[in-house]
Amino acid sequence: MNDFWRNKKILVTGGGGFLGGHLIKQLKERGVKKENIFIPFLGDYDLRKREDCLKVVKGKNIIIHLAGVVGGIGFNREHPGKLFFDNAAMALNILEAARLKGVEKFVGIGSVCAYPKFTPVPFKEKDLWLGYPEEINAPYGLAKKFMLVQSQAYKAEYGLNAIHLLMLNLYGPGDNFDPKSSHVIAALIRKIYEAKRDNKNYIEVWGTGKPTREFLYVGDGVEGIILATEKYDKSEPVNLGSGTEISIKNLVELICKLMNFKGEIYWDTSKPDGQPRRCLDVSRAEKEFGFVAKTDFEEGLKETIKWYLKKI
Repeated sequence: MNDFWRNKKILVTGGGGFLGGHLIKQLKERGVKKENIFIPFLGDYDLRKREDCLKVVKGKNIIIHLAGVVGGIGFNREHPGKLFFDNAAMALNILEAARLKGVEKFVGIGSVCAYPKFTPVPFKEKDLWLGYPEEINAPYGLAKKFMLVQSQAYKAEYGLNAIHLLMLNLYGPGDNFDPKSSHVIAALIRKIYEAKRDNKNYIEVWGTGKPTREFLYVGDGVEGIILATEKYDKSEPVNLGSGTEISIKNLVELICKLMNFKGEIYWDTSKPDGQPRRCLDVSRAEKEFGFVAKTDFEEGLKETIKWYLKKI
């Protein structure tokens, strides 16, 4: 066990979710005892309420705040108010509780959606304030940026050791495949599977296929969080990414190939594309705490597809 984790009491909000499940597994594999990790499940605690946050934070040394209301473009279009309020309220109250209870370290997981719509590529952390986020993602992205500002303010005034990691869309085994709230990779895998199952010779995909995205394998994301928690103590945000960029068109074609789907791809151009490009400059993470994503994108997709086909 790394001495950093020895005898630490750790609160992992969102620990029952996709990223949280992988993080907790890794912490246990590194020697953290099960009884030293606490997950505040939604049925028991509402992190939008300060009194519940004070309860779950009490006696903890480290908070890793993964909890959030998230979804793809469709979900973001339908629930902008919920996305803003729930994410902002959770951040506001969990950070305040951390301050009041004297927590040693707060690790906030932000989002690439906080970046301006037309950020120069690759996105550098210093460009976070160059403009307004892409409109559909803005309520979620701004709520996450709200957490960054609060963490920096609390560090400046109260000395709270709070860091902020800007996370890409994750993918991997255990991802959310619910069509109402899934992100693009999981949504495409399910769509292609169902087309094959139903003997359809085509799939429909939103947008034009021209936008680009960068994705981070969940195992790499977990490694980045763990390294940052152990080694990073500055207030400046840090990108966690893979440093690779792929168009949605090429992504769809790649997943079709991996799933042996030979049907047509129909692009519904009446639906939005979202942000034109996304690709992160990941040099700060490597410089500050030695994080470099290691999972080959195609291999990561194969593992994700394999997990989904086994699950259904």
